[in-house]
Amino acid sequence: MDGLQTIDARETAGREFRYYDFVMVAFVVILLLSNVIGAGKPAVVDLPFIGAWPFGAGILFFPLSYLIGDILTEVYGYARARRCVWAGFAGLIFMAFMEQVVVALPPASGWTGQASYEYVFGKSIFVSPEAATGLRIILASITAFWVGEFANSFVLAKLKILTNGRMLWTRTVGSTVVAQGFDSLIFYPLAFYGMTDWPAAQIGAVMLSQFVLKVSWEVLLTPVTYAVVNFLKRREGVDVYDRGTDFSPFKARV
Repeated sequence: MDGLQTIDARETAGREFRYYDFVMVAFVVILLLSNVIGAGKPAVVDLPFIGAWPFGAGILFFPLSYLIGDILTEVYGYARARRCVWAGFAGLIFMAFMEQVVVALPPASGWTGQASYEYVFGKSIFVSPEAATGLRIILASITAFWVGEFANSFVLAKLKILTNGRMLWTRTVGSTVVAQGFDSLIFYPLAFYGMTDWPAAQIGAVMLSQFVLKVSWEVLLTPVTYAVVNFLKRREGVDVYDRGTDFSPFKARV
């Protein structure tokens, strides 16, 4: 992009960016909310020529976390995206702990909402270790998120170098294909396999639809990705490349 300073990601250490914190907050908030609202609900849509097609309700919003992950890596580099992934990981861990504690607390006399809480989040392992459905979903989500997001950032950063920063769509879509493949293959079997209301055939159908819909979302949102990336790059004044970057996922330092 004209007028931008092209730098290696290592040169950004200690540098203050104007919008990085806001993008990180958006990433974590969308990640947490999409794992609370809709993750455990199988929905259905009536498609022309196909008929009823099942999908996980969380698909409507969860892919936005991958889109923001693309933006983070493209604009700020792998290391800063990695820092956001670890922030999201810590947030998911705390959310799982908070869910378990809140569900386990004895309800006040006369309050009738406990059954609804347990239906959504599962019975707390602090009370019923054998029935922690909600915890299982959260742990599956954490695992899928961790693997998928790091795969997404790694592939995008490498493709940016390979394409010399051209054709942004090739790396946003390409990284999403890889990342969502990992995410769908990990999350649904770990979260729902063996549950009576999630037969194996439905899990397979939802996994396939999740993958197709998530990748389709990425393609449809490509103009948005271009607009946000271009805006942030102009405002930050740099175009970051991950040449010489340490791609180990087991760090949080920039």
